[in-house]
Amino acid sequence: MRITNNMLVNNLVYNLNQNLKTMEKLQYQLATGKKFRVPSDDPIGASKSLKFNTDISKLEQYKRNAEDAMSWMNDTEAALAEIGEVLKRAYELTVDAANGTKDDGDLLKIREEIEQLKDHLVQIANTTYSGRHIFSGYKTDKPLMIVVEGENGKEIKYNISIDKSEVFVYNVGISERVEVNTLGGLVFGAPYVGYSGEVTKGHTPGLIKVFNNLSQALEEANSEGLQEAIEDLQAGMEQVLSVRSQVGAKMNRLELTVKKLDLQINNTKELLSYNEDVDIAEAIMHMSMAQNVYVSSLMTGAKIIQPSLAQFLS
Repeated sequence: MRITNNMLVNNLVYNLNQNLKTMEKLQYQLATGKKFRVPSDDPIGASKSLKFNTDISKLEQYKRNAEDAMSWMNDTEAALAEIGEVLKRAYELTVDAANGTKDDGDLLKIREEIEQLKDHLVQIANTTYSGRHIFSGYKTDKPLMIVVEGENGKEIKYNISIDKSEVFVYNVGISERVEVNTLGGLVFGAPYVGYSGEVTKGHTPGLIKVFNNLSQALEEANSEGLQEAIEDLQAGMEQVLSVRSQVGAKMNRLELTVKKLDLQINNTKELLSYNEDVDIAEAIMHMSMAQNVYVSSLMTGAKIIQPSLAQFLS
């Protein structure tokens, strides 16, 4: 086959372009630290990276869910602790009032503090987290209790109805779910609705009834009423402690879940890095070799292609 000067030039230009293409790819890897920029560079590697990034996004969402659930339950636990303090104080006052050494004036002073504690219970019942009422089931935009005008003056009633199934469930992992909110009936219904968590709109909450009966017993200096109030307050404190233990157990579980998710996220990111991050030292070595090849090809081409009249005529 006859080799012409034009064929030599075309082959030289083609090979120079291939060398430049190799250098450009290596320069991109050094500049970005990534092995590939389009799927065609490494279809299998690109597919793996897509899967790893999807897995990381899922795990990070699960972690956000778990952290949001923990924040919700932190506020719930704080509210329950505050309720416990209110009941404890009411219990101490009631025991003091029931010892038979208080006159009517002392009992009225105790009654005034009991009324203040009752009002504080309403404030706790309407506690919010990020603008959502934590004891209101699915109806987070509405407070659990309201004060209304009744036959005997101001009365405290449930503002909504809540079914015991109205529990928020957060996804914190694949097939892993945790109940987040605490229904108001489980806390404020004690000891009159069997601790089921159900709430009926317009009814008086159980703990509010306890405080109402206690206030009346103090007003009337009714020793039997005071004894009943002591028993009811004890039952209320026990129920609050029971609910707090449930919340605490869920919080411990979520803390372990967050640690597990952090580990899974880090492991997946390591796999992603191994799949698509370039070895800088190796890339620099390849870049140096490619530059040498390119310079050599230029020098070789300059020697091979020596323009002459005979070559131009061929």
